[in-house]
Amino acid sequence: MSMSKESLRRAISGWVMLPILLVVEIAIILVFVRYARVAAQAARAPDLAMVTPLIVCGVLFAIVVVLLCGFFTLQPNTAAVLLLFGAYKGTVRQAGFHWANPLYQKIKLSLRTRNFNTDTIKVNDQRGNPIEIAAVVVWRVEETAQASFDVDDYQHYVNVQSESAVRHLASAYPYDANVEGETSLRGSTDEVSERLQVELQERLTKAGVIVEEARLSHLAYAPEIAGAMLRRQQAEAIVAARTRIVEGAVGMVEMALEHLERHKMVELDEERKAAMISNLLVVLCGEQAAQPVMNTGTLYT
Repeated sequence: MSMSKESLRRAISGWVMLPILLVVEIAIILVFVRYARVAAQAARAPDLAMVTPLIVCGVLFAIVVVLLCGFFTLQPNTAAVLLLFGAYKGTVRQAGFHWANPLYQKIKLSLRTRNFNTDTIKVNDQRGNPIEIAAVVVWRVEETAQASFDVDDYQHYVNVQSESAVRHLASAYPYDANVEGETSLRGSTDEVSERLQVELQERLTKAGVIVEEARLSHLAYAPEIAGAMLRRQQAEAIVAARTRIVEGAVGMVEMALEHLERHKMVELDEERKAAMISNLLVVLCGEQAAQPVMNTGTLYT
C-alpha cells in the first residue's frame, strides 16, 4: 500500500472574505426590498418581469449563506485536512481565521506534543523470568495525510504499537546483567530507551507520527518471583562486596611484606610469613573488629 503524502494548502483569510460576503448580503437584501416594494405598489398583478429579480435575489442570498459556512479557525499547532467529496485537497497548518470552500470537509488534527503511558504489562525477559514493565512515550503528529488516511485511528494505533514494542523490547534483554558489560533492562537505561525509541519510530512512521522520546517508567520482577530474585540480588551484592574486600586485603598484605623486606626491618621465614598473612587477612576481612592479643614471649613461642 502506497503511503499518503501531505500537501500544504493556503486558505483565504477569513478577515478578507467576511466583509465582502457581508456587503454582498446587505446589497442583496436592499435590492430584494426595493423590488418587493415596486411589486407591491403595482396596480396590476405582478408579472414575470417583476418576479424574476426577486427570485434571483433569493437564490443569491442562499448562495451567500452557504458561503458563510466556509469560515473556520485554527489554533497554534493545529492543522485542518480538507476533503471534497472524499478527495484529499490539502492541509492547512497556519493558525488564525480562514475561509475555504464550504463544501470542504475540514478534519482538525492536533500537532501538539503528547504523552502516553503504556499499561503495566507482564512479560518474560530474555532469560524467561516474568517481569512487569511499562513505558512513557512522547509523540506528535507530523504527516497529517498519513495520520488521517493510512491508519484507521492514529491514536489507537500509537497505543497498540507502543505496547507491542515494549513487549518485544522486554524479551530482547535480561532484567539484570550476569557478566560485566552485558546490556540489561535495569542497568542500561539509556541504551534500552534509545532502542525503544528507534523501534517505535519504525512502527509509527506509517501513521505520520514522530516519536520524540521513549523511556521505561516501570520495571520490576513479577510478584511471584520478586522475593526469590531479591534474595539473589542480595547474595550477588554480598559476593561482590566480599570479592572487593579480599582483593583489597591481599593488596595491603602484599604491600606490607614488600615494605618490611625493602627496609629490612625484620626477617621472616616462610612459616612466619604465612602466619602473618593469615592474621592480617583475618583482621582485614573480618566483619567484626579484631581483638588484640598481647604476646609476652618471642616471635617463635
